[in-house]
Amino acid sequence: MTTKRTLSIHRPEDILGYIPHLLGYWPEDSLVAITMQGKILGATLRVDLPSRWSSRALAGFAEQIRHYLVADEAANGVVLAVYTDAGWVDGTVVSQMMPMIEALQLSLDEVDLSVRDAWLVGNQYWRSAFCSDTSCCPDPGLPVARIKDSRLNAELVYQGSAFGSSPGSGTGQPALARSGPLDPSVMEAESRFGDRILGMSRSWRCLESVLAVWHHVLARVEHGAPLQAETDAQLIGFLRTTLKVPAWRDAVVVMAAAGMDSAISGAAAFELFSDEESCEPPFDVGELGITASAVNPQATPTSGSCGDVFTYGDVLLGMHPDTPCWGRVDALHRVLAGLCVEEESGDVAAAAFTLQGWISWCKGSGSIAHACLVRAKAARPGYRLAELLMEVLGRGAVCRWAARPGSAWRGSRQAHA
Repeated sequence: MTTKRTLSIHRPEDILGYIPHLLGYWPEDSLVAITMQGKILGATLRVDLPSRWSSRALAGFAEQIRHYLVADEAANGVVLAVYTDAGWVDGTVVSQMMPMIEALQLSLDEVDLSVRDAWLVGNQYWRSAFCSDTSCCPDPGLPVARIKDSRLNAELVYQGSAFGSSPGSGTGQPALARSGPLDPSVMEAESRFGDRILGMSRSWRCLESVLAVWHHVLARVEHGAPLQAETDAQLIGFLRTTLKVPAWRDAVVVMAAAGMDSAISGAAAFELFSDEESCEPPFDVGELGITASAVNPQATPTSGSCGDVFTYGDVLLGMHPDTPCWGRVDALHRVLAGLCVEEESGDVAAAAFTLQGWISWCKGSGSIAHACLVRAKAARPGYRLAELLMEVLGRGAVCRWAARPGSAWRGSRQAHA
């Protein structure tokens, strides 16, 4: 989803067809709330349907949703989509879901966020939650094919956008790793670079060189040149090696989201690095298949377009910068997915899955983030960063970037209803 075109939405089918492209998957047992600024769609929130349906529990659920949505200060309305397979066969879907929708209406009206419309979406049918006119909303509902065949969905597919099934379904999940076995030449390169640089994990010179290589790779991928195991085995092996050092791993993430200055200054704040270990170049970048000038640390841009310097904690919690460098973050996501293979275990896989989970959380995709972190913990039980991020998800925390329309990831696309 990289086009900068403005999308025109005219019918409910268009909004409902847009949601899976926005989330990256077709939701299940979910409430999706989208704020509106006049006729412009704003921030998107997806949460699991409540587990308890007493009046008190629904009031608390609605208050939590309101807390997230008011972060869009310019919003003056909300549309809701409830994804459920319950109640379609016996025709009770509306009566089952209305207590939750009414609780949301009551809560959101208190902050002048009127619910403009609400739809119920099942596996086979969908309908308006408010319409009782059988001429436009026949029982049990309209076929879901009308959503999947909508003009906007067809346009998005034509532009190259795609989505999978809900992460909870176990099918159609976003690719987190390569298929097939790990290339032997990648394994050889990883072993060789591991012997050479893992013992220099506290060297400033090595940190700067590692970040310079990652900066070069992310810029390359951002501009449409993906890594290929057949031709980039040495580079892939090197990048895999760097993920084994938590301090390097975190520096790469901060650099992608907030710029080189934040990565370097944040590393200095931890006082983990020194210049005493080695003054010699830690590795020959020619072995990676790239020229020395392309990864010269002194020539590498620092702040770039991301502005000021921020701490690691601020960046990892999505507090700063005001808007991350989404292009580089997207490139990091693609690189990470190409560094390990399905069913792989160990620190490399745990790091790659964890960072993909963090990126998904930053984009507001909590379900995908959870699926990534589950994979990370399976790859390396007790992996600390995965456990910390799982705690964040468990508290229901929504990344500040995802909650604010001005900073939320939208695939560079804006939509008008």
